[in-house]
Amino acid sequence: MKIYDVIKNESASLDGGLGTKQLLVWKFTGEDFNDNSQLIVSESEDAVFVRDGVAVAVFSGGRYTLNTNNHPFIGSIRRRLTGGVSPFSAKVYFVSKDHKLGLLWGTDTPIQMRDPVLRLQTSIQARGSYSVQVDDSKRFLVKLVGSNLQLLSDADLSSYFRSAFLQHVKDAIAQHIKDSGQEILEVCVEKTAIARSVTERLAPVADDYGVRLVDFYLESVDIPENDPNRGKLEEAFADKGVMGILGADWGRQQSAGILRDLANNPGSGGMAAAGAGVGLGLAAGNVFGDMASRMFAQPLETPTTAAPPFPGPGRASRYAESSPESATSTCPGCGAANAPTAKFCTECGTRSPSAVRGCAGCGVPLGASARFCPECGTPRHVAAEG
Repeated sequence: MKIYDVIKNESASLDGGLGTKQLLVWKFTGEDFNDNSQLIVSESEDAVFVRDGVAVAVFSGGRYTLNTNNHPFIGSIRRRLTGGVSPFSAKVYFVSKDHKLGLLWGTDTPIQMRDPVLRLQTSIQARGSYSVQVDDSKRFLVKLVGSNLQLLSDADLSSYFRSAFLQHVKDAIAQHIKDSGQEILEVCVEKTAIARSVTERLAPVADDYGVRLVDFYLESVDIPENDPNRGKLEEAFADKGVMGILGADWGRQQSAGILRDLANNPGSGGMAAAGAGVGLGLAAGNVFGDMASRMFAQPLETPTTAAPPFPGPGRASRYAESSPESATSTCPGCGAANAPTAKFCTECGTRSPSAVRGCAGCGVPLGASARFCPECGTPRHVAAEG
């Protein structure tokens, strides 16, 4: 059994010198070490001593002489071998603390959800990358590596976290879209905001394994090509974009088009059909917005003339009998024709003996021979002479 005097990370010799950059964890080949052995740890790694499955000591970057005087933990793992040698035995793991960049992830199956605005059932797929850094070497080694593993590569970590992370990634994306209250296609372009939401959910999960989630990147979030509702959602999103550009002008164009169609097709129900059609449009998607609502909510204004007050029961026939349009009166002075209600001749000014005078009580016109008002009974001599 070989007893080692120097303990250091020799993974750089693997794969033609590429091993150090590709490995997160490498186990030193020997397990038995002399007193006063030299431990060399680079600045970007930790050395973890494990005995009987328990991590008994962690060393950060530096050079160490290992003996019971400097490191009392060695006494608990010492064992006596034949030949009078008294070494200590342990497994030593070198854990890289470099940032591991570009670890890829992607949804294995689409995320099933409903559009928050259009309420259409659809699905979402996403992909991207992330970077991590081992923050607690002891916890990372115990929870993720185990005591029998010889090495752990970036690919191994990515494969492990793909399962551990994906459920949280899916939930975080779906929750962000739901809470946004916007259409899915509108939220999907907000990759930075979605990535921030995912990071907040994943950080505690990574920390549980002694890993710090440095960055989480979202390369794309979209609806799969084979989703049956993709076309409907894209069409609705495009229409919304047109409305956003044209603003109220878009609503005016649409309402003008409907009115033009109704004018060209009078048999379709006139304004009643217009009201029903616009009501349907507003209920279905608020197509015309507030402008159209106001336009059709207000009644059409047409010029009207105030009707004279109705004279009451029995007055209509009397008005008809004494209508100035039904007869004329001849002036006794010049023979000119005057209206029967004229008090004086319009040609010579002679007083008309048959002039119709109004009742002093109710104002109803009185005939030339009337002695009392036919409406209220007021005597004629009380009537104003004008």
